Amino acid sequence: MKKTYRVKREKDFQAIFKDGKSTANRKFVIYHLNRSQDHFRVGISVGKKIGNAVTRNAVKRKIRHVIMALGHQLKSEDFVVIARKGVESLEYQELQQNLHHVLKLAQLLEKGFESEEKH
Repeated sequence: MKKTYRVKREKDFQAIFKDGKSTANRKFVIYHLNRSQDHFRVGISVGKKIGNAVTRNAVKRKIRHVIMALGHQLKSEDFVVIARKGVESLEYQELQQNLHHVLKLAQLLEKGFESEEKH
């Protein structure tokens, strides 16, 4: 994922948490904030409750992969994906379905793509 597609600075994270809206399901919480930009930016947070560094990095890689696969469908907003406990035990397909579900709930998918399901 290119650096331009990432939320990296603490100031940006805090702005999204403070001024953004949140949406959640059992495995993920998404905070999102609409900003005027050409493309989406994403920050990924996987806490220490999820597991050791190897486990957390594996979860982040899976999330990043799903986000990039859905990249053309995502609205041009900043958002932060927070993984909840239990996400570490999900297979890739289950993680993809859960993340797609919460993105749909947050209305971060462009019109016309919401009904499209990946199997």
